[in-house]
Amino acid sequence: MNPSGESEGRSPSDRFDIVQKHVLPDDITQAVLARKDVARYLRGGHGQSELQARERINGYLDELRTTQRYPIYRALKHPLYPILRKVERVDEHVEIAQQATRAGRVIYVSNHKSHLDYLVEPLVLDDNGIRPPVTAAGINLFGGPLGLLHRHVTGAIPIRRNTKDPAYLVTLKAYVAELLQRSDLLFYIEGGRSYTGEMKTPKTGLLHATLQAEVAGSVIVPLAVAYDVVLEDHILPHQAVKRRARPFGREVAEMVRYAVGYQSRAFVTFGKPIPLAGYDPESRRDVMGLGHQIRDAIGLLYKALPTAIVAAAMRPSTTRRELEERADAIIDVLRQSHANLEVQSGREAVEAGAPMLADRNIIHVERGGRYRVRERTVLRYYARTIQHLLVPRRAVRTH
Repeated sequence: MNPSGESEGRSPSDRFDIVQKHVLPDDITQAVLARKDVARYLRGGHGQSELQARERINGYLDELRTTQRYPIYRALKHPLYPILRKVERVDEHVEIAQQATRAGRVIYVSNHKSHLDYLVEPLVLDDNGIRPPVTAAGINLFGGPLGLLHRHVTGAIPIRRNTKDPAYLVTLKAYVAELLQRSDLLFYIEGGRSYTGEMKTPKTGLLHATLQAEVAGSVIVPLAVAYDVVLEDHILPHQAVKRRARPFGREVAEMVRYAVGYQSRAFVTFGKPIPLAGYDPESRRDVMGLGHQIRDAIGLLYKALPTAIVAAAMRPSTTRRELEERADAIIDVLRQSHANLEVQSGREAVEAGAPMLADRNIIHVERGGRYRVRERTVLRYYARTIQHLLVPRRAVRTH
């Protein structure tokens, strides 16, 4: 038996259907309202009556409430085929997730590269017969038809990333804690996607909530996702330069434009489980230390792909020989950092990576074999995806 009381002999879809029949939304609502932190907030005043405080918490609970209909979720592969056929899913060490889910509750913690992550990572689990987690996603993804899909099919929960409202924070942590009594969870340690390509500082709100849940035997499974080319590669770096995000609807329209001719592999790599026993949820030092431990683990799992190596080795104008030599030097540094390498030589990196960057109009390969930069901002984005592995950084200069 696992923490949910589910029989190991049943398929993931059968097990989740049983959960849906016996765990109604009102059960979670009552459990959340009964938690100590929520009860303390209701009694605490905060410039409002207990009735007003309860109304605020109930409002946030309505926003967070989600339903995962696993059989329908699996069927989504068919209408989403035009997108999914452009992305070849490659899993690494998926047996770690298989063993972890057999043993108990699992919290998958991933980096965040693209909106495709929400499709790719759960489908890798499904491809391997692993029970589906509930995914935490930014509330900006919950408008229109996509919001209905997340709320009523995939089972994603909307997260207000920048709010400081104590009513929301106490409700979110209590809701996640109760959800983990019933389901696995997937969330992104960086919060949103990285606009620069670099790994971001860990956000600890959801991590704190998972520790507060105190589910016996629960583990963190670090998860890294990497793409040869990111669908939003011409969008994200320019948002970083302008220091503001585009409205989601506008970004979707741009993603459709850049999806023309798009092809990529998506590497999803699973890391060694990190048991949560022994970490004190009330200790900020413990929570921050765990956040950095997870981020560092994800950084080593992250697949160092040819496109990133070529981007880091590229100069405004260079010959193939020069490019291969610089790529060789970068691979040597990556190897010393125990990076998850996909190629072993500069020649392999240039042969595989340069055509993909040229197809995205990021670099141009002249007939005489000289390589020139076309989109420097986008090229830097790819170079920075492996910057955390280039230690010491002075050994190889990137731009």
